[in-house]
Amino acid sequence: MSTTVNNAGQPLELIDTILSGNGWKVRLLAGYCGVALQRRSLSIPDGDLQSDWFASVNPLRQVPALKTREGVWLAESSAILWYLGAGTPFLPDGLQQAQVLQWLMFEQTKLMWNLAQPRLWIALRQTMERDDPRAQRWRERGYEAMAVLEAQLDRHAFVVESQPTIADVALYPYLRMADQGGYDLAPFGNITAWLQRMRSLPGHVPLVDGKPDTA
Repeated sequence: MSTTVNNAGQPLELIDTILSGNGWKVRLLAGYCGVALQRRSLSIPDGDLQSDWFASVNPLRQVPALKTREGVWLAESSAILWYLGAGTPFLPDGLQQAQVLQWLMFEQTKLMWNLAQPRLWIALRQTMERDDPRAQRWRERGYEAMAVLEAQLDRHAFVVESQPTIADVALYPYLRMADQGGYDLAPFGNITAWLQRMRSLPGHVPLVDGKPDTA
């Protein structure tokens, strides 16, 4: 089954930051589904996320935020993926939809924090060494979650059987960037192969525009 969906029309406005993993999720799904985005990337050092204007968009002052076709600002990456995925093969019906939600919750509660925090402090802010005890604790929990995903991908090409869904899109960015937080993906052959399958899907977009090998 083809995963490309033609949703041509007026671009939807996306607010993110240049290196946001959660923002990358939205851009990935939009690319896979052929949804045009008008991207506005804010600057954390310049204090853009603390501005009164951005607070009117998202009171939590977090990215990403998407202005929907209905003109309403929608926050939280999982909610945005659900919105964009509705009516496409990336959000199936019935039991598979419930399984998609299961893996979205897994990504948010078991995986993302433990991958995103060492990346933030080691690679982005560069205020923590890779062998810092806090980074080691994050990686210990992260590896436990990755082992669960590795076993799932031993049974299926994607996390919900044979078709990529918004759950795969949610899981992809921080696993793709895991090495920035000191993770070693070499023992996880199924995850590594799955990452390549996700990169090979039509419409894949890189983290940084114009730099396809950068994560």
